[in-house]
Amino acid sequence: MLEAILSAAACVAGIGLICAVVLVVAAKFMAVRENALERALRECLPGVNCGACGYTGCDGYAKVLAEGTEKQTNLCIPGGDAVSQQISEALGVEFQNTVEQVAVVHCCGDCDHAVQKADYMGVQTCSGARMLYGGQQACTYGCLGKGDCAAICPYDAIYMEKGIAHVCAPKCVGCGLCVKTCPNGIISLIPDTKREVIACSNEERGARARKKCTNACIACGKCEKICPTGAIAVEENLARIDYDKCIACGKCAQVCPVGCILSADRSGRHRFSEVQ
Repeated sequence: MLEAILSAAACVAGIGLICAVVLVVAAKFMAVRENALERALRECLPGVNCGACGYTGCDGYAKVLAEGTEKQTNLCIPGGDAVSQQISEALGVEFQNTVEQVAVVHCCGDCDHAVQKADYMGVQTCSGARMLYGGQQACTYGCLGKGDCAAICPYDAIYMEKGIAHVCAPKCVGCGLCVKTCPNGIISLIPDTKREVIACSNEERGARARKKCTNACIACGKCEKICPTGAIAVEENLARIDYDKCIACGKCAQVCPVGCILSADRSGRHRFSEVQ
């Protein structure tokens, strides 16, 4: 009986020893070799994993940089020039300036100006509200007001006030997570050196849009006519800005009769809350 027990124990120990040896050998010969350059580049990145660089997070960007398949060192918008400088030094290449961006909300239809069509009692998320008759506001193009963008922002740069989202620009790093989260697609990123934003997304005709929100764009074309560089065009009943042409002169905001073009200080670090 004792011999049988000892024999079984020896057998189990032997199997365990063989498995351990196999695992050690496998770990040695099948290990993925760590790229020291890739690790160094990864440490330069902020770890937001927002995808603003166009890759699958910071790991993905570090990998293509280390492999040499990506030459641009300035794609990390949240990291800005500081990260671009670190990456350039790690790769031994010339520094590339980062064009910082800030998120803007294309809606100013707060509770003082937008018509409410119903009391929404469903799931308290923008995605949930959108599925139920487009939310509680009469305008189905605007901010749904449940704060999905504020919830996902890692920098607390978005807050809700009077039923719509606002961006606190000094906190915004341009990661773009809010842009991807908004179910109505009314948040975008613009260069933080620009001043103006069309704070409306309604593509209905002027009279119909105004019945739903007194701040709605009426497609009057005054902004388009006064713009000295042709940066504004009225398309599908809504004014739109081409920021590649915009010189931030502020004339469009001055002539807008309904106040849906908001302007801010030239530094670009702004709240976009009111026309100045």
